[in-house]
Amino acid sequence: MQSANSRYSGILILALGVATIGMTPPAATAAEIKIGAPLALTGSLADEAKKQELVWKMWLAKVNSAGGINVGGTKSKVQLVQYDYQSDGQRAAQLAEKLIADDKVDFLLAPFGSGHTKIVATIAERYEIPIIACAASSESVFDQTLKHLFGTLSPNAGLFSPMVKYFREKMPQLKRVAVLGRDDVFPKSTAQGIAAAARAAGLDVYYDQLYPVGTMDHSAALSAIKAGNPDWVYVTGYTQDLILARKQMSDLGVKAPIITMLAGPAYKEYIDGLGNLANGVTSSSWWHQATSYKGVGVWPTTEAFYEEFVASEKSDPDYVHASCAAATVVLQDAIERAGSVDKKKVRDALAKTDISTFYGPVKFSANGMNLARDLPLIQVQDKRIKVLAPADISNGDMIMIR
Repeated sequence: MQSANSRYSGILILALGVATIGMTPPAATAAEIKIGAPLALTGSLADEAKKQELVWKMWLAKVNSAGGINVGGTKSKVQLVQYDYQSDGQRAAQLAEKLIADDKVDFLLAPFGSGHTKIVATIAERYEIPIIACAASSESVFDQTLKHLFGTLSPNAGLFSPMVKYFREKMPQLKRVAVLGRDDVFPKSTAQGIAAAARAAGLDVYYDQLYPVGTMDHSAALSAIKAGNPDWVYVTGYTQDLILARKQMSDLGVKAPIITMLAGPAYKEYIDGLGNLANGVTSSSWWHQATSYKGVGVWPTTEAFYEEFVASEKSDPDYVHASCAAATVVLQDAIERAGSVDKKKVRDALAKTDISTFYGPVKFSANGMNLARDLPLIQVQDKRIKVLAPADISNGDMIMIR
């Protein structure tokens, strides 16, 4: 019979800077802290999950090189136990259970996306394991039944009205809006949110439809959008969805003065995949390196995180990198304030979090979400990200696509 270890050959355990693959780690001792992470390292969400993995390893190396996390006056080394759930939600649930029941992890880091975060958080709640989400911003994920889930992204609600207001200021004649969203938790939420905000501002949302997960041809939807002569086209989805949609818009001659895609333009992969077609596309982000935050953790400033990341990766970090790095900073801070790895004590410390980090302020509301704040509005110009708003970090003026 095939062993449990061979069935889950995707395990990666990082301890004291040494990687061990294919082995079940020993049970946790007082000298170590085990953090579990189901990750979509293959499949449709692989691009996003690899960003999580990258910054978690960066944090792990820094913490362990300093002797570990200070737990009640004693430094404890950290292990990260991760499995590839292959972008399959059911497998994510199975591996979360394995991490808790078999690998005996103390805490969990959530996978990418609101939908898969909720799946894993539901498992964590059953076992009363604190879990930090760094790539989930849909309010529907954070409900009062999940007392152990905390998230570093601000709520989606902060994305909509400020964007509508800004675009109306820049284009007073803005009227006709088309919205196309992926029928998945986060993209669906943002599509519905922007449509509602646009209607509340008196705009004509003449097209408002969702496309199924796995759609490989948007031509019918885009042809209908084209026929309506839009002033603003807003498309939601994940990176590969948005690359495909933007290419098909070009092929079909779908044009508008404002094209917004969430959250593709925030990612290097999107710009690399589209080249000049990415130019002019707007989006929102939850973080940008133009900010100047200071705070607790292994990266004392935004600049410190940015410089280390660029030195290692030769490219700029995006909000997923920053939010997921911040999640580990927040977890470390809660453990140190609790003075213990006791799950209830750490959960209670997380609930009381009110700190500043390189990523910005983190203070959890009653439902576990980070409090809302002004989020950067961005645009791709000359294949580079320009921040349009808020004014204190703006480094560019908006351009219309036609």
